Amino acid sequence: MSYRTHSCGDLRLEHQGQDVKLAGWVDTVRDHGGILFIDLRDRYGATQVVIDPEDAAEAWQIAHTARPEFVLGIEGVVAARPADMVNTVLATGAIEVKARRVVILNRSKTPPFPLDDAKAAKVSEDLRLTYRYLDLRRAAMQKNLVIRHKILAAVRRYMDGENFVEVETPILTKSTPEGARDYLVPSRVVPGSFFALPQAPQQYKQLLMMAGLDRYLQIARCFRDEDLRADRQPEFTQIDVEMSFIDEEDIYRIIDGMLVEIMRVAGHGDIQTPIPRMSYREAMDRFGSDKPDLRFGMELTDLSAVFAQTQFKVFANVLQGGGVVKAINAKGLAGVSAGIIDQWTDLAKEAGLGGLAFIRVQEDGNWKSPIAKFFSEAEKAGLTERLGIQINDLILFAADKLDTANVALGRLRLLAAELAGVIPDNVFRFTWVTDFPLLERGSDGHLASMHHPFTSPKPEDIPLLETDPALVRARAYDIVLNGVELGGGSIRIHDPDLQAKMFEILGLPQDEINERFGHLIQALAYGAPPHGGIALGVDRLVMLMVGATSIRDVIAFPKTQKAMDLMMGAPSTVDGRQLQDVHLELVLPREEKRDA
Repeated sequence: MSYRTHSCGDLRLEHQGQDVKLAGWVDTVRDHGGILFIDLRDRYGATQVVIDPEDAAEAWQIAHTARPEFVLGIEGVVAARPADMVNTVLATGAIEVKARRVVILNRSKTPPFPLDDAKAAKVSEDLRLTYRYLDLRRAAMQKNLVIRHKILAAVRRYMDGENFVEVETPILTKSTPEGARDYLVPSRVVPGSFFALPQAPQQYKQLLMMAGLDRYLQIARCFRDEDLRADRQPEFTQIDVEMSFIDEEDIYRIIDGMLVEIMRVAGHGDIQTPIPRMSYREAMDRFGSDKPDLRFGMELTDLSAVFAQTQFKVFANVLQGGGVVKAINAKGLAGVSAGIIDQWTDLAKEAGLGGLAFIRVQEDGNWKSPIAKFFSEAEKAGLTERLGIQINDLILFAADKLDTANVALGRLRLLAAELAGVIPDNVFRFTWVTDFPLLERGSDGHLASMHHPFTSPKPEDIPLLETDPALVRARAYDIVLNGVELGGGSIRIHDPDLQAKMFEILGLPQDEINERFGHLIQALAYGAPPHGGIALGVDRLVMLMVGATSIRDVIAFPKTQKAMDLMMGAPSTVDGRQLQDVHLELVLPREEKRDA
């Protein structure tokens, strides 16, 4: 038995007169003077089906009972639509199928929300996630998943052409928590012991290089038990890459080429390569972020020289203390409300500033500001020249330590650009960010790896490990698109002595090193090649390619922001026997016991 000869998106004028079979879901049913018009839908498109009671009485009787989301089988003949009834919006809009037989393959209850894209977008996300199998019937959601498939297929084709081997690494592995909590899986066979779901295959892919595999690829599933937001999920997917006998230029070339293929299959045309690069320091100084959005200007400007002799005490004190005075010109936003300024002031304080100084340039050319009266004419002239100040501009200042000022203005830059409407749609600006610091100092004063402890320092900076390790630059790099970090990686340490030095600087005791990384340290002693790699977030990448605002829109069955699967009812309780099998006893907090 064949349900269909064509999909609901196949038929064109050249099929006119052909007998066809279609199968799909009822999108709409319309009764025009007794003649039924049904839009039949599958993932390939929609076709108008016409049932005339005079030509097919039995088919009409059956079709008359059909409702939206019923599953129908149709047999009929393809006919051209009248010229004045052609639907130019549909690919199949020049034809219709005149049905002679209709079969109800399955009935449907009334869906809990409309499956029209525009209407469904206004429905609670929790409701859509509860009935995700219905949500995924929408054309927009299916398009997202199809583009995701095409992107990953293009990655595999391209990487195969570059001689990469796809290798699966274990899902059940050892707990080595770094940055986020592990998801733990108790062992039934070894009482009291646990597997962990991998946060990333970092150590495995390095071990594959030590095994001589040379070029590794994996579309890898990763798991992190962390607080969620729009671009995070407890389980996510990476394009995971590692290569031997390479340097940074090899990584850039491979990933540039891969991104060219991804952009093409996503329908965004070609991109120019090599993709531009900037150092971490330049990104922070110009854009206030290590993932700069290059689709618009509004760059940070250092005004320390302009105010070198200032009488304005706030700026003078900062400069004398080794800080900086920086600003952005939020062009055209002089009329922004006081409420917005208050919100931005709170954000600036959260970023570490004492407050937010600003100047509104009014239509008469005057500067309206609590601080402008303290500026000399030379300082005003310097400001005007450096910032290109014009009528209706809003100048936002940050005076503090360099990093604090950069971060605060970087956040304000994004808010101001969004408010001003200067961020263009359908524009893709990639950049590599390079030369990250190897180490960062935590709130407790101790040094920690900015990426992970296997990241190699710049060769020329290795002597600084003995004298001033905080100044050492890493052989690390991120690929950024439109202000979103798509992925990052590094050239790894392959010298056992240098790796030991890194652990020493990080203050890791030997027993902890042996427990967490002993297998990797041992492998380094057996002739490890120079190697490096990168991992790109598939979900974020696809999100940007399809123009979505949340990665949940490009994952078939995502979790909520509380890490719950509302459709399956996960996480869920398990019975006592299952707990006994893995040698666990459930002990609830007192509050939960009382509630129970």
